[in-house]
Amino acid sequence: MTAQHTLHTVRRLPRTLALRLGVPVVAVALWQLAARAHGNVFFPTPARIVEHGYHLWFSGPAGRAFLTDGAVRDLLPSLGRVLAGFALAAVLGIVLGLALGRSRTVYALCDPVLQFARAVPPPALVPVFVVVFDLGTPMQLASIVFGAIWPVLINTAEGVRGIDPLRLDVAATMRMRPAERIVLLYLPAALPRIFAGLRLSLSLSLILMVFSELLPGTADGIGFQLTDAQTRSDLLTVWAVMVLLGALGHLLNSVLLTLERLALGRHRAAHRS
Repeated sequence: MTAQHTLHTVRRLPRTLALRLGVPVVAVALWQLAARAHGNVFFPTPARIVEHGYHLWFSGPAGRAFLTDGAVRDLLPSLGRVLAGFALAAVLGIVLGLALGRSRTVYALCDPVLQFARAVPPPALVPVFVVVFDLGTPMQLASIVFGAIWPVLINTAEGVRGIDPLRLDVAATMRMRPAERIVLLYLPAALPRIFAGLRLSLSLSLILMVFSELLPGTADGIGFQLTDAQTRSDLLTVWAVMVLLGALGHLLNSVLLTLERLALGRHRAAHRS
């Protein structure tokens, strides 16, 4: 059965690759042809953009994973900020969501505050963050966490609230302790909603990372490099940064989707057994 499944997967691989890569390849090819035909300095060809990005960030020595000084100065700090902000938002969102979702009364009391807080755009709170945290990485992380926490928190709370009451009765009959209920009941039941919130949170984290690096007082990062390139009218670098951000977002989302499939697959297998 496993061999048949593997053979079937191999046979479907060309079709799968064609479906996933067909549209992007055609779009890039059309972009390349149109840019070469018009020769507009504001719209360089994808080949020039990729070549420029390679020299900017990935033409370094092999001992440093081919990262250039520019990548170490700008790319790695941005990656650290987005991952740290996303991780903090995920942990805080899941913990607070579990706490709120377990009690309908607490959730009803806190819901107006949650809806008000998540409606406030993080850029509007920058002056507050500057006063509280000062300029620099703490303020940038605060901006990311504040904007990215809400999808995780609300989805976690809704996932916990949606648990079948019969399962709660069984847990009460078995006299499960609070920690056991969280690990064996609440988290597994809310897992699909949690991952839905994490995907939204990851996208917001990347957007807010760039925004936080556009603010005065920032001396490194992809957002800083984008602002610097715009100031110098370095359009090729502007395009390279935008392509890099798109590729980075796609890569991070693919990693999260892989983790989601693994976690949900194990959860379904355990539930069936």
